[in-house]
Amino acid sequence: MTARDGALFPREAAVIAPGAVHVPGWLSPERQRELVAACREWGRGPVPFRHTRLPGGGVMSVRTLCLGWHWQPYRYSRTADDVNGARVAGLPGWLVELGRSALVAAYGDGGPGAAEGPAGEPGAGPERGYTPDTALINFYDDTARMGMHQDKEERSGAPVVSLSIGDSCLFRLGNSVSRGRPHTDVELVSGDLLVFGGPSRFAYHGVPKVYPGTADPACGLPRGRLNITLRETGLRDGEPLAGRPPNPAPG
Repeated sequence: MTARDGALFPREAAVIAPGAVHVPGWLSPERQRELVAACREWGRGPVPFRHTRLPGGGVMSVRTLCLGWHWQPYRYSRTADDVNGARVAGLPGWLVELGRSALVAAYGDGGPGAAEGPAGEPGAGPERGYTPDTALINFYDDTARMGMHQDKEERSGAPVVSLSIGDSCLFRLGNSVSRGRPHTDVELVSGDLLVFGGPSRFAYHGVPKVYPGTADPACGLPRGRLNITLRETGLRDGEPLAGRPPNPAPG
């Protein structure tokens, strides 16, 4: 099924891999517009969106903005040393609460991932103790892509919460061993929620394709795709993390 079929065939929440749950249409159009407006405001600084340069010399095609902690391959820090040296904006409490609500939607009692939640026990209250302290916001234009990679610069194994706004995309969730098969392809539409934790927390994943012109005008983003990912770094001030073994994510 594609986004173009959505009006005829309602999409249902589903477990796409152990610990990985897709909840279509989780964000209302109003909430999407609020997030788009917030991203525009964050993009004015103190650290703007930028194309991240990889250690090998390549430049990612997506543009990235960070809150709470600044990510660059393969480390986190409080200041954007690869951009302008400024301290990144803080992660607002309402965004933390949104992440907790997302975990309930994906892993809560009766939800599609209830038996596959981070604690492995239905009804364990997955939102309890979940305190994301960074957000990576990626903007995809018509030609941007994200190569297969792992999110493994964090010391915490808490789930990653991913929110999609704007144009639809093809999201590929692979395995935790290599960038190759097996993998599962899912079309993410504006307003969709994807949570991956547990056995899928360190699975390779990427975005091989964006579908230009597919966004619902009601989302407030006329062109392109915003992806907001919330994560727990497990870090404290004064201890920037030099990442785990290099893991290029060309995009």
